[in-house]
Amino acid sequence: MPLSFDDIAYAMETTHVFLEPDRRIDTFGTTNFEFALLTEPMDEVGQVRIREGRVEAERPKILRPGGYEDLMFEGFGEQAEAFADWFRQFGNVNLVKYGFNFAKRGFSETVASEPLEAVRDRIVRDIESSGNPSRAVIVGVDDTWEISLIKFTMEMISSSLEMNAFDFKRRGLL
Repeated sequence: MPLSFDDIAYAMETTHVFLEPDRRIDTFGTTNFEFALLTEPMDEVGQVRIREGRVEAERPKILRPGGYEDLMFEGFGEQAEAFADWFRQFGNVNLVKYGFNFAKRGFSETVASEPLEAVRDRIVRDIESSGNPSRAVIVGVDDTWEISLIKFTMEMISSSLEMNAFDFKRRGLL
């Protein structure tokens, strides 16, 4: 069943990044982020679905006319296309000053029989003790989990944009 704009808006509003990567999207290279996306299945009380994988942000590009047509999420499913349609209507132009592609890689999914907060806190502690600067912990919506992951990637773009624009200007590209 196709997602409605209300489904997408709900996922965007209720998704929270509890641990952000320490790094930003590289201006002149590919950047990989690892994620743990936690959701509570609607029909399974006391269960937490843990989706883990990598998101690859390709080198940012300066936005060309019609740049929204380049809004692609390789490896994501139908939810990404619905999000792209929603973003074309409601997105903030300042978030996408360059074209981009994302691909999710190394994906796995498990279920834990613990409260969400306990799973989240355990994963955050594991990441902090490992010192991996590329990891993120996201709590999202189970049915629209890809939208939750896309929201995380959009936030990474937003937080990287100023640094990327500075790098482009410094090299005379903007």
